[in-house]
Amino acid sequence: MSFEKKIKKMFQAPRKGETFELRAGLVSQYASERNETIKQVIAAMTVGKDVSSLFPDVLKNIATHDLKQKKLVYLYLMNYAKTNPELCILAVNTFVKDTEDPNPLVRALAIRTMGCIRVDKMVDYMEIPLNKTLADENPYVRKTAAICVAKLFDLNREVCIENGFLEKLQKLVEDSNPMVVANAISALAEIHETDPSLDVLTVDSTLLKKLLMALNECTEWGRITILTAVSEYETTEADEPSHIIERVIPQLQHSNPSVVLAAIKVIINNVEKISDKTEYENVLKKLGAPLASLVSTPAEVQYVTLRNIRIIIEKYPEILTQYFKVFFVRYNDPLYLKLEKIEVIVRLAREKNASFILNELKEYGYEFDVEFVKRAVKGIGQVGIKVGKYSNKAIDVLIGLINERELYDEVVVALRDILRAYPERSDMVVTTIVQAQDKLVDAEAISSLIWVLGEYEAANFETKLSDYVDNFNELDVPVQNALVYSLVKINVKTGQLKDLLAKIFNNVESVENVEVRDQIFLYWRILSLDDSNELKKLILTRLNNINTTIPQFQPEFRDALLKEISTLNSVLFTTSVGKGAKTTHITKIKDARLSVHNDENLLDFDDDGSGDANNGNTGSDSINILDELNDLFSSTTIQPSAASSSVPAAQTQSTTTSGVSKDLLDLF
Repeated sequence: MSFEKKIKKMFQAPRKGETFELRAGLVSQYASERNETIKQVIAAMTVGKDVSSLFPDVLKNIATHDLKQKKLVYLYLMNYAKTNPELCILAVNTFVKDTEDPNPLVRALAIRTMGCIRVDKMVDYMEIPLNKTLADENPYVRKTAAICVAKLFDLNREVCIENGFLEKLQKLVEDSNPMVVANAISALAEIHETDPSLDVLTVDSTLLKKLLMALNECTEWGRITILTAVSEYETTEADEPSHIIERVIPQLQHSNPSVVLAAIKVIINNVEKISDKTEYENVLKKLGAPLASLVSTPAEVQYVTLRNIRIIIEKYPEILTQYFKVFFVRYNDPLYLKLEKIEVIVRLAREKNASFILNELKEYGYEFDVEFVKRAVKGIGQVGIKVGKYSNKAIDVLIGLINERELYDEVVVALRDILRAYPERSDMVVTTIVQAQDKLVDAEAISSLIWVLGEYEAANFETKLSDYVDNFNELDVPVQNALVYSLVKINVKTGQLKDLLAKIFNNVESVENVEVRDQIFLYWRILSLDDSNELKKLILTRLNNINTTIPQFQPEFRDALLKEISTLNSVLFTTSVGKGAKTTHITKIKDARLSVHNDENLLDFDDDGSGDANNGNTGSDSINILDELNDLFSSTTIQPSAASSSVPAAQTQSTTTSGVSKDLLDLF
């Protein structure tokens, strides 16, 4: 064999293997063999095999009258167009020819494939075929072309605008066929989301009537598109909200959960505009059964539904109260669904159903899944706080769990929260919490114990607190904060524990956390003042009597989420997902304040006004007094003023940061 033949053979395709056999089948002279080979190529592509090397051979089979074969070839082209952008141009003539085919299925297939081939060079050849198909006599072709405009806009918006495709798409909204209308609305909505400045989709009263008329004649996905568009409409006449709701309510009976949620979004966005109270209440009552029925769907759909329900019952808590049993956990529910159901159950707790809910949560406390049990225990505490009439029952259930299941950390935190809401229940709770001291591991549980010791001065509280003082630097930050506050409070209230407090003050320079160190400095300054009655009174005041420990949305954020129902934003509890997402500064849940050391810590100077709102004028005068301490940390020295300090002037002048460890017992 000559050298030239050897070189040529090196660059020839291999004559063995699956690829060689497929290539041979694609160029076979028999149509049936080519058809069968194309099916094998698609099968290989479907399971992830790379068959891009067969692109030229597959492309040769594009010109065929066999519709099934044409679909397979088009599918192959859409999948591998990006790997062979130059060869894609060879198929343009076939695409253009197919858009003029007598068969509407072929015309629609051709324009859909051209829109799905994400190659820049394909854009130059789409103008004529797309213009023809947008005005096609067959509605199936027109609805396919409408979606193709949105794809073209995403690929090259300049070409789309210059050729007037957006105007033609807007005209399709007035089409006589409901599916064409739905696809045109869907395409315009996608374009509007990508570039709101174009304002291509504006729903007015005229368009609203056409959308509502087309609603019942669409497929389920068309209904979702139309309902989404209707939800964006702002009514201008008094009777419009009632009319919209009347036309949309039948969609609540649809079998597709997405249609139901989209209909609920439309109803919620319009129900607040109804002035008649009776009609308003009747509309809300009609939302309960459809929402409850969605809980019988597959687990993934249930999760989406439950996340949306959490948003809805935040504003309309009564619509699902009578359906609370629907949300009870099933044995075969996945964990993420169990946790979400408990979130809904505790929000539906009322006096008339609290007993049933507490019994159900008690049963969950005996399950084996640790995370599920922890959430159930927390839920018992939340229900006990929310429904004060059943707080004693909640306490009994929690004490039973701590005795039978040894759930010390979770139960202690829940009991602590109930105590903060109902201090009169202390006789039943304090002893249980104190007896669990040696079993506590979690930082929040230990903080809860220390708070109870400082608040109620349980038996041997000095000995118990001294154990924590001895290991102060090894404690977690929340525990350190709680310990300092409890010691200061006991000292101000009874004059006891001076030695323990001074021990912490003497070793303040060894405290690593800046927040804890500053807290100690502040308390030391307060205790060193002669005229500190108001400040000490503030220390003894319960700054925040909690009404609930259930996390709640901010009202503005809740209202924004209600407009996002049935979208990804409603599942993630955010308003910042997707192209051109609506901007908002409210992107989180406003959690109920649960940490004792934050609620009653003098260093927690919130500026959101929540303290005044919850506590009347309790905190306003005290905060004005604390304004005088703004210069406390402005220097590196700790120097109370000579006029107001109980420390002698000479001693005060010599007190510096390096000398903070000086014995401070004379302060007391």
